[in-house]
Amino acid sequence: MDFHDYQDVWVFIEEKDGAIAPVSLELLGAGRGLADKRGCNLAGILIGENISHLADTMFEYGADIAYIYDQPIFKNYRTESFMQALLHCSNKYKPEIILYGATSTGKDLASAVATDLPTGLTADTTELDVEEETGLLLASRPAFGGNIMATILCKKYRPQMATVRAKVMKALTPQPGRKGKIIEESISLKEEDIRTKVLEIVKETTKKVRIDEADIIVAGGKGLGSAEGFQLIHKLAESLGGAVGASRDVVEAGWIEHAHQVGQTGVTVTPKIYFAIGISGAIQHIVGMKNSGLIIAINKDPEAPIFEACHYGIVGDAFEIVPILIEQFQQAMTREEVSHVGEV
Repeated sequence: MDFHDYQDVWVFIEEKDGAIAPVSLELLGAGRGLADKRGCNLAGILIGENISHLADTMFEYGADIAYIYDQPIFKNYRTESFMQALLHCSNKYKPEIILYGATSTGKDLASAVATDLPTGLTADTTELDVEEETGLLLASRPAFGGNIMATILCKKYRPQMATVRAKVMKALTPQPGRKGKIIEESISLKEEDIRTKVLEIVKETTKKVRIDEADIIVAGGKGLGSAEGFQLIHKLAESLGGAVGASRDVVEAGWIEHAHQVGQTGVTVTPKIYFAIGISGAIQHIVGMKNSGLIIAINKDPEAPIFEACHYGIVGDAFEIVPILIEQFQQAMTREEVSHVGEV
């Protein structure tokens, strides 16, 4: 098929509470690399009400073009209204690639758009690349239970689309004052044309575990042997003031809740320090923590794949090593507290 009419890399910009969602900024960073490789523009498409001012942020984070749909009918996200706007823009300007965050909104919208265009959609992508000459998007994600990485291609349709998990890409350092081209668009869509209505938005007040926001994560795997053995992870996390993470096997065994699971079917994290204790290192887990600042692994098996992904590795029994670490960290914390008292 002839795809010469299709050009540019697009990112669906998700807006929340008057600001651009972090995952969209991350995708602008990834999209910038793809666009540069193809020698084309990077565009963001932003849909909402009173959101035109966010175009400046899009430009600062790498976009060349901002497609803006700023109408009262887009005040709240609804699949049908947002889909109509994105289809209108896509059919008019024909992007080569569209990227969405793998959020509840992004996944819902991407799947609806893919059905209507129609085109392919790769879900929960963790790696992106593009063939410089052909423009073929190489969207990779773990498959077969996380045992292999599969690269999925969409050879016969355009635009090529993918949802990308939060935290797996990195946003560019913003360039204040960077400018781009704003293209304001609109569609004739009435409230009675939309089958769903937003009656009320109820914000959840229950405090949830958010390990993706932690600076230090201590994660444990099946190598700890039992739920009782896994308590060692809680103790180390407590001594460091960190959060507790876990492998999928641990969650499936019922040792800890799913909210603590790190990996492809759990949470993607980017802490400053990540401890992987008793975790073998399946691809499914690695993709969820590989962008951590410092990765420290402890495992009895010297051939464990986790040692290929860590910065520092300790081969040994966690039940011998971790108590020593806890003792040392607690002593360090005590010395720091005494020092602060002396300063006062």
